[in-house]
Amino acid sequence: MNTTTAATQAKVTVATIRTWCRIGAVAAAKVAGRWVIDTASLARRIEIGARRKARKAKPVTLTVEALLALGGRRWQKNGMDRIYFNNWADFAGLELTRYGSGNISTASLGGRGIANSRAGRIVGLVSKLYFDVLDGRLHIQHAGADEVEVRYLNGDRECVDLVARTFAGVRAAVAAL
Repeated sequence: MNTTTAATQAKVTVATIRTWCRIGAVAAAKVAGRWVIDTASLARRIEIGARRKARKAKPVTLTVEALLALGGRRWQKNGMDRIYFNNWADFAGLELTRYGSGNISTASLGGRGIANSRAGRIVGLVSKLYFDVLDGRLHIQHAGADEVEVRYLNGDRECVDLVARTFAGVRAAVAAL
Protein backbone atom coordinates (compact mmCIF):
# COMPACT_ATOMS: atom_id res chain seq x y z
CA MET A 1 0.00 0.00 0.00
CA ASN A 2 1.31 3.49 -0.78
CA THR A 3 1.45 6.46 1.61
CA THR A 4 -1.62 8.22 0.20
CA THR A 5 -3.83 5.14 0.61
CA ALA A 6 -2.41 4.49 4.08
CA ALA A 7 -3.05 8.11 5.12
CA THR A 8 -6.66 7.91 3.96
CA GLN A 9 -7.19 4.62 5.78
CA ALA A 10 -5.56 5.86 9.01
CA LYS A 11 -7.21 9.31 8.77
CA VAL A 12 -3.85 11.08 9.16
CA THR A 13 -1.65 13.10 6.82
CA VAL A 14 0.77 11.59 4.33
CA ALA A 15 3.58 13.27 6.29
CA THR A 16 2.50 11.34 9.39
CA ILE A 17 2.57 8.06 7.46
CA ARG A 18 6.07 8.86 6.19
CA THR A 19 7.17 9.58 9.76
CA TRP A 20 5.68 6.30 10.96
CA CYS A 21 7.62 4.52 8.21
CA ARG A 22 10.89 6.29 9.10
CA ILE A 23 10.65 5.58 12.82
CA GLY A 24 9.37 2.02 12.40
CA ALA A 25 5.87 2.56 13.80
CA VAL A 26 4.60 0.62 10.78
CA ALA A 27 6.42 -2.03 8.77
CA ALA A 28 7.43 -0.48 5.46
CA ALA A 29 10.16 -0.62 2.86
CA LYS A 30 11.31 1.89 0.29
CA VAL A 31 10.94 0.63 -3.26
CA ALA A 32 12.13 2.92 -6.06
CA GLY A 33 12.15 5.86 -3.64
CA ARG A 34 8.57 5.32 -2.41
CA TRP A 35 7.29 3.74 0.78
CA VAL A 36 5.43 0.44 0.48
CA ILE A 37 3.51 -0.15 3.71
CA ASP A 38 2.47 -3.49 5.18
CA THR A 39 -1.34 -3.42 5.58
CA ALA A 40 -1.40 -5.63 8.71
CA SER A 41 1.17 -3.40 10.40
CA LEU A 42 -0.83 -0.29 9.51
CA ALA A 43 -4.01 -1.89 10.90
CA ARG A 44 -2.20 -2.57 14.21
CA ARG A 45 -1.00 1.03 14.36
CA ILE A 46 -4.51 2.35 13.72
CA GLU A 47 -5.82 0.07 16.49
CA ILE A 48 -3.19 1.40 18.91
CA GLY A 49 -4.22 4.96 18.09
CA ALA A 50 -7.90 4.11 18.58
CA ARG A 51 -7.18 2.59 21.99
CA ARG A 52 -5.29 5.71 23.06
CA LYS A 53 -8.18 7.93 22.00
CA ALA A 54 -10.65 5.66 23.78
CA ARG A 55 -8.90 6.15 27.11
CA LYS A 56 -10.64 8.77 29.13
CA ALA A 57 -8.54 11.89 29.10
CA LYS A 58 -7.73 13.29 32.50
CA PRO A 59 -8.88 16.86 32.90
CA VAL A 60 -5.94 19.23 32.70
CA THR A 61 -5.70 21.83 35.42
CA LEU A 62 -3.88 24.97 34.41
CA THR A 63 -1.76 26.10 37.34
CA VAL A 64 0.53 29.07 37.69
CA GLU A 65 3.54 26.79 38.24
CA ALA A 66 2.83 24.67 35.17
CA LEU A 67 2.29 27.69 32.92
CA LEU A 68 5.47 29.34 34.14
CA ALA A 69 7.31 26.07 33.42
CA LEU A 70 6.04 26.32 29.82
CA GLY A 71 7.77 29.67 29.42
CA GLY A 72 5.00 32.01 30.50
CA ARG A 73 5.88 35.34 32.11
CA ARG A 74 3.87 36.55 35.07
CA TRP A 75 2.55 40.12 35.13
CA GLN A 76 0.79 41.64 38.11
CA LYS A 77 -0.51 45.19 38.23
CA ASN A 78 -3.62 47.16 39.26
CA GLY A 79 -5.36 44.09 40.69
CA MET A 80 -4.68 42.00 37.58
CA ASP A 81 -2.63 38.80 37.62
CA ARG A 82 -1.78 37.26 34.25
CA ILE A 83 0.71 34.90 32.69
CA TYR A 84 1.64 35.95 29.15
CA PHE A 85 3.08 33.74 26.40
CA ASN A 86 5.21 35.06 23.56
CA ASN A 87 5.32 31.67 21.82
CA TRP A 88 1.61 31.21 21.02
CA ALA A 89 2.44 29.91 17.52
CA ASP A 90 4.28 26.92 19.02
CA PHE A 91 1.13 25.93 20.90
CA ALA A 92 -0.93 26.26 17.71
CA GLY A 93 1.44 23.93 15.85
CA LEU A 94 2.78 26.69 13.60
CA GLU A 95 6.44 25.92 12.97
CA LEU A 96 8.63 28.62 11.46
CA THR A 97 12.26 28.91 10.50
CA ARG A 98 13.65 32.31 9.74
CA TYR A 99 16.48 33.83 7.77
CA GLY A 100 19.01 36.01 9.56
CA SER A 101 16.96 39.01 8.46
CA GLY A 102 13.95 37.73 10.41
CA ASN A 103 11.91 36.85 7.32
CA ILE A 104 10.25 33.43 7.29
CA SER A 105 12.24 30.84 5.34
CA THR A 106 9.96 27.80 5.86
CA ALA A 107 6.59 27.32 7.52
CA SER A 108 4.29 24.46 8.43
CA LEU A 109 1.06 24.11 10.36
CA GLY A 110 0.51 20.80 12.09
CA GLY A 111 3.39 19.28 10.14
CA ARG A 112 2.05 20.30 6.72
CA GLY A 113 3.85 22.93 4.67
CA ILE A 114 2.23 26.30 4.05
CA ALA A 115 3.35 29.37 2.12
CA ASN A 116 5.67 31.71 3.99
CA SER A 117 3.48 34.73 3.25
CA ARG A 118 0.42 32.89 4.61
CA ALA A 119 2.35 31.98 7.76
CA GLY A 120 3.31 35.64 8.20
CA ARG A 121 -0.34 36.66 8.00
CA ILE A 122 -1.32 33.97 10.53
CA VAL A 123 1.39 35.14 12.94
CA GLY A 124 0.08 38.68 12.61
CA LEU A 125 -3.47 37.65 13.55
CA VAL A 126 -2.75 37.01 17.23
CA SER A 127 -1.50 39.82 19.42
CA LYS A 128 -1.69 38.24 22.91
CA LEU A 129 -2.09 34.88 24.60
CA TYR A 130 -2.42 34.93 28.36
CA PHE A 131 -3.83 33.05 31.34
CA ASP A 132 -5.82 35.16 33.77
CA VAL A 133 -4.97 33.81 37.23
CA LEU A 134 -8.03 35.46 38.78
CA ASP A 135 -10.63 33.84 36.51
CA GLY A 136 -8.57 30.70 35.77
CA ARG A 137 -9.05 30.90 31.99
CA LEU A 138 -6.92 31.27 28.89
CA HIS A 139 -7.52 34.37 26.77
CA ILE A 140 -6.35 35.25 23.30
CA GLN A 141 -6.52 38.61 21.54
CA HIS A 142 -6.70 38.32 17.79
CA ALA A 143 -7.83 40.18 14.71
CA GLY A 144 -10.86 38.81 12.93
CA ALA A 145 -12.62 35.48 13.20
CA ASP A 146 -11.41 32.46 15.16
CA GLU A 147 -11.03 30.42 11.98
CA VAL A 148 -8.45 31.06 9.31
CA GLU A 149 -8.28 29.45 5.87
CA VAL A 150 -5.03 27.61 5.32
CA ARG A 151 -3.73 26.63 1.89
CA TYR A 152 -1.15 23.88 2.14
CA LEU A 153 1.69 23.57 -0.32
CA ASN A 154 0.15 20.42 -1.81
CA GLY A 155 -2.93 22.46 -2.84
CA ASP A 156 -5.29 21.36 -0.06
CA ARG A 157 -7.38 24.00 1.72
CA GLU A 158 -8.70 23.82 5.23
CA CYS A 159 -10.35 26.14 7.76
CA VAL A 160 -8.42 25.99 11.03
CA ASP A 161 -9.78 27.23 14.36
CA LEU A 162 -6.65 29.01 15.54
CA VAL A 163 -8.02 29.80 19.01
CA ALA A 164 -9.13 26.23 19.76
CA ARG A 165 -5.91 24.85 18.32
CA THR A 166 -3.80 27.19 20.50
CA PHE A 167 -5.76 26.45 23.68
CA ALA A 168 -5.55 22.70 23.00
CA GLY A 169 -1.79 23.06 22.49
CA VAL A 170 -1.39 24.79 25.87
CA ARG A 171 -3.45 22.08 27.60
CA ALA A 172 -1.47 19.32 25.88
CA ALA A 173 1.82 20.94 26.90
CA VAL A 174 0.66 21.19 30.53
CA ALA A 175 -0.49 17.57 30.45
CA ALA A 176 2.93 16.53 29.14
CA LEU A 177 4.77 18.14 32.07
